[in-house]
Amino acid sequence: MSMVGGRGGFRGVDENAQRRLNAEAPRITGLGSRVVSLFRPYRWRIFWTGVLVVIGAGIAVIPPLIVQRIFDDALFPVDGGGPQLQLLLWLVSAMVGLFLFSAVLGVAQTWLTSTVGNSVTGDLRVRLFEHLQAMELGFFTRTKTGVIQSRLQNDVGGVSGVLTNTVTSILGNVVTVIASLVAMILIDWRLTLIAVFLMPFLIVVQRKVGQVRARIAGETQESLSELTSITQETLSVSGMLLSKAFNRQRTESQRYQAENRNQVTLQVRRAMSGQGFFAVVQVLMASVPAVIYLVSGYLIAGGTGAITAGTVVAFTTVQARLLQPLMGLMRVSLDLQTSSALFARIFEYLDLVPEIQDAPDAITVAEAPGPLGRIEFADVVFRYPDAAADARPTLQGVSFVAEPGQHVAFVGPSGAGKTTVLYLAPRLYEAHGGAVLFAGADVRTLTQESIIDQVGIVSQETYLFHATIRENLLYARPGATEDELIAACTAANIHHIIAGFEDGYDTIVGERGYRLSGGEKQRIAIARVLLKDPPVLLLDEATSALDTVSERVVQEALDEAAKGRTTLTIAHRLSTVIGADVIHVLEAGEIVESGTHAELLARGGLYAELAAQQVAATRVIETEAVIEEAVTGRVGAALAHRRADQAPEDSAGADAVATLTAPVPLLDAPRTDDRVYPAEP
Repeated sequence: MSMVGGRGGFRGVDENAQRRLNAEAPRITGLGSRVVSLFRPYRWRIFWTGVLVVIGAGIAVIPPLIVQRIFDDALFPVDGGGPQLQLLLWLVSAMVGLFLFSAVLGVAQTWLTSTVGNSVTGDLRVRLFEHLQAMELGFFTRTKTGVIQSRLQNDVGGVSGVLTNTVTSILGNVVTVIASLVAMILIDWRLTLIAVFLMPFLIVVQRKVGQVRARIAGETQESLSELTSITQETLSVSGMLLSKAFNRQRTESQRYQAENRNQVTLQVRRAMSGQGFFAVVQVLMASVPAVIYLVSGYLIAGGTGAITAGTVVAFTTVQARLLQPLMGLMRVSLDLQTSSALFARIFEYLDLVPEIQDAPDAITVAEAPGPLGRIEFADVVFRYPDAAADARPTLQGVSFVAEPGQHVAFVGPSGAGKTTVLYLAPRLYEAHGGAVLFAGADVRTLTQESIIDQVGIVSQETYLFHATIRENLLYARPGATEDELIAACTAANIHHIIAGFEDGYDTIVGERGYRLSGGEKQRIAIARVLLKDPPVLLLDEATSALDTVSERVVQEALDEAAKGRTTLTIAHRLSTVIGADVIHVLEAGEIVESGTHAELLARGGLYAELAAQQVAATRVIETEAVIEEAVTGRVGAALAHRRADQAPEDSAGADAVATLTAPVPLLDAPRTDDRVYPAEP
């Protein structure tokens, strides 16, 4: 039993039950017609492919008829004369010519089918990727990255062969079967009845086998998805650091081995399912010539019909040619049934409807009636989709206004809804009640693209691509010049560091920027936002993970970036929001206090309590440093020469202990951080 986190608390999930559920192919209506529609853009190529297939299949049944003529007319004429060498030469030449023509047709046919199949596969992959790009942010917080990657790569890759070969295989085999049956009937209808006697039975069994293979295919893809997730989670830099930090490499290897064994088992089952059926079919079809010889012997002996040696040879040759296309059709049918599970998984994602979409009559921010940079929340309510039905909403009746150029901060305990507010502003999340207004217009009436164009986001976890610093910066504005790049980095206080690198702006940052320090990554993220030059800036605890020195430098860069922009800031460290024009205090999804830093301190509410807790925590840290210095310095030297119970108490150490244990009144005495929390008069 594993524990999976959710907004409404932790809930137990039976992984085996979940896997069985996921392995079942989703019920997608009209699956066959939807697969066929994928080929519509290439219908003319498919048409010419079909023409080549029909010609090739028709040609394939001609050689047996020529063989009949060779035996009955050229080698052993029925009139009893000698071999007709001239006729034999023409017939043999015709056979060789047909073989050469078929080979040329085969090359052209392969090129067409490969082009169509791979193009359809590529289109499907791009279509799925673009659809996932349009999904709301919440979808990615609920779904494993490895699962998404598996759908995009493994599932689409799994149907590639079907898309490439199915059309020509079906056309070619159907035409060959029909032509062969016609030829067999023309040669001898009685022998034809014997040859096709078992076909209905084989078709029924084949359908049953196909259902089993489809189920196994679903289980196989689900297992492959889990393998992809394990790989993505454990072999990333963060995952590897975590496993090494807790010495869990062996556990992760065992988890991978277990899933890999399951994958191997499923692959073997998938490969072997239906092999017994095909073996039986092959034996039965291969036995037909023996039966034909036997029946022909009785017919000749009984004098019930004229059957020549040429007739028997020609018929068995055609019947032998019937085996391959019949087996091919059965295999294609099984492949289609198997791939239906993969297609269902792909279309399941394609059928997901993004929760956040532009309205048909949506306007751009430039057309909005209000001033650019004005953000307003009007009685906003928000609840996460996976929250319990009776759980309190994450946000309840939140209202505030951020005027253009104003710095508005949000503070409060963890889980109060601060980040949710930040993501609602640019409509990364959708409010369930009330309204979020951007430039005087409800965000639901604006295009998402135009909103995001006006917003820059700097989060606690900076994401950098495994690319150069230049490429990461230009992600915000690909057309930026070198001077603009340097100006943004200078404003973010990072240019001098980049210039010191051997490769400068062409330095590879590593996966997620792991070759850079936390402060350097944050300043590059700030420079990236400055390069975009948005009128609205959203700061999500941008300095909370940094040390004191890095925080100060990054905060200076943030202050520079915020000049002249509407800025919404989330912070646990109150020192970063003291200069805000307005501070809103959130608790349990509601704004319980609003005002400036001084006003909120004077009010003595939750903000003052949070400030007191942070001041006390800061003093404890400083006092511990004093004690450590005193004990390891002066007191430590004395204790090395005197007994502990006789040693006089060191004054510096005693003062430090007294400072640690004495009550800490809020803002009562001059301190090194009084610039952060100034005493009120």
